[in-house]
Amino acid sequence: MDVRILMFFLFFLISCNYFPDRTQKTYTSPEGYDLSSPVRYRVRESMQEISGIVMYPDEHRIIAVNDEEGRIYEVDVNATKAYPSWKFAKNGDYEDICHTDSGWFVLKSSGGLYQVRALDKDSVKAIHYKFNTEQDVEFESAYFDKNRHSVIIICKNCEDDKKVGLTSAYQFSLDSMAFDYKPIFQFSAKEIAALAGNDMRFFKPSAAAIHPLEKRLYMVASVNQLLVIADLDGHVQETHNLKHRLFRQPEGISFTANGDMYISNEGGYDGVANILKFTYKKK
Repeated sequence: MDVRILMFFLFFLISCNYFPDRTQKTYTSPEGYDLSSPVRYRVRESMQEISGIVMYPDEHRIIAVNDEEGRIYEVDVNATKAYPSWKFAKNGDYEDICHTDSGWFVLKSSGGLYQVRALDKDSVKAIHYKFNTEQDVEFESAYFDKNRHSVIIICKNCEDDKKVGLTSAYQFSLDSMAFDYKPIFQFSAKEIAALAGNDMRFFKPSAAAIHPLEKRLYMVASVNQLLVIADLDGHVQETHNLKHRLFRQPEGISFTANGDMYISNEGGYDGVANILKFTYKKK
């Protein structure tokens, strides 16, 4: 056989996954959920860059932030007209949103937080609290921890973390309205990789929220294609691989009071943005 034909044939077999994958992932679900069977909701064109969601006050009203616009939207998955929205800041890179007893907080990729009030009015006011650090940072996850009375932000790409294979979480106190620049806890990429059975150098969470019944921290990581569950002190308890065909680019996570979980996917270059609902079957 001509060498060129043989090489082409081998390349064809490889491209068709003819050879078995020795590192094939296993897919599991947290107790109470079936991650393989969501209800899928498409969102309107204005939210193709959906990057953070909060079910508020229930699943019929989803508060979401657009990645680029500095605008908060009220999403109704059954809407036939444009979503109501509020402009709180100039265009930028906004990654997550959470609701607290001090109003709404929107996370910017630089680590800064915008405190936004009066979403029930035509115009809103926002106060920007900058995350001042000399290291290069990128954040995508923020959530409200009631017990700490703080907004917690989690690194995605932070210069100091890369040197040691960790992922740091920082606290913004709602009592002092100031950041603590010492991490409150850190996740080990090596530990998470071992639990997930993956070859992973860095853990890069893209959204986080506290489960209202379990009182545990759920984090989705788009880059790692993972759902990671930890206690509220940062001790990792579970990892679950996410199937790319369902979780194209998971960038938001939130829960209803009864534990139903919603995960939003950005549209990206090869899909349409959506919100996935996973019904919770109580233990």
